[in-house]
Amino acid sequence: MSHIVMNVSGLGKVFRRYSHELYRVLRWFGVNAPIAEERWVLKDISFDVQSGQALGIVGRNGAGKSTLLKLITGTMRPSTGGVTINGKIAAILELGMGFNPDYTGRQNVFHALGLMGYQHAEIVDALDGIAGFSELGSYFDQPLRVYSSGMHMRLAFSVATAFRPDILIVDEALSVGDAYFQHKSFDRIKEFQKEGTTLILVSHDRMALLSLCDRAILLHNGAVAKDGDPEAVLDYYNALLSDASDTSIETRELSDGRVQTTSGNKRVTIEAVSLLDEAGQAVDTLSVGQKARFRVDVLANSAVDTLVLGFSIKDRVGQTMHGTNTYYSDQVIENVQPGDRYSFTVAFEANFGEGSYSLTLALTGGENHLNDNYEWRDLALVFSVANLSKQVFDGKLYLPSHFSVEKNGSI
Repeated sequence: MSHIVMNVSGLGKVFRRYSHELYRVLRWFGVNAPIAEERWVLKDISFDVQSGQALGIVGRNGAGKSTLLKLITGTMRPSTGGVTINGKIAAILELGMGFNPDYTGRQNVFHALGLMGYQHAEIVDALDGIAGFSELGSYFDQPLRVYSSGMHMRLAFSVATAFRPDILIVDEALSVGDAYFQHKSFDRIKEFQKEGTTLILVSHDRMALLSLCDRAILLHNGAVAKDGDPEAVLDYYNALLSDASDTSIETRELSDGRVQTTSGNKRVTIEAVSLLDEAGQAVDTLSVGQKARFRVDVLANSAVDTLVLGFSIKDRVGQTMHGTNTYYSDQVIENVQPGDRYSFTVAFEANFGEGSYSLTLALTGGENHLNDNYEWRDLALVFSVANLSKQVFDGKLYLPSHFSVEKNGSI
């Protein structure tokens, strides 16, 4: 049965600048000294985390993500509110944090785990496992100052996960490592999750967040802007990335319970979306490998210099299977006038595994939606893929394969 392992209540962090250091000292003693500048990085952050939950924290650079993790782990003191932790916590924050660059990897293991409260005998027992998992070889006995950032990450992750914690916190550190070690690290995280470890992951990697997390929190301007299903939170975050002041964001719950996010300035809008088979008939289910197309009808509500259609096909948890746009295909429409209508047709083959998929659409003024987002619509269309005629296979992509078997003799 799950229980609350972390309670964050009214958490806030403010950084103050004083015209004279004396004023700072006076503040320590409760004197109401003048403040030259005050900047709240986080304000009134409150949420609970259940045991075994995997929570992703997302937001722009400067949104307060790293500050929040430092407050949770106790490496920074809050200005308001507090954090209650029930269980043992392990964290990978800034690379090399808690390590001594003049110590060898082996010495840093003893140093770091000692600071985490483990006894010498426990560390000795875990040492071979740490060295083996990190795969640092002879570098394990060399000073940390000669390590690359990837080697730092290998050691930091191996130390933090040497003993299964109740709560594992991982900041962007994993993005530094090579692909092989990232896969290895994610496998260990998933093993810990199966055994009941609570995960808090800060990352810009949508795939990692969707594959590891069952909940996400979006930080925006130092506050919680959205808390819920990772796909819905990430879609909302994507909508926030456009800096334009005239951009609106709308959300609505679909019949299947998923949340559709639509954003943009509405200068060009989507009128209709349909999925068609080769005969031009509307369908909602495709067979593996079937040729199909989707049609998008759009209306220009204002004059725009350029118009680009982009699309992506996502699986049921929101991971992108494929995406592109007419900017990359050199089919940008120019000099669009109010009242102009256009129909885009995209032909494709449904080379996907069995399951449910969705179509995301974007009408923009260029390569992406960050500066000129007319309309971005997630879950614009949902369809299914079934294997009706192909060889049985596993996975999310259909890659036709052929076996060749030869007998090389016998004993």
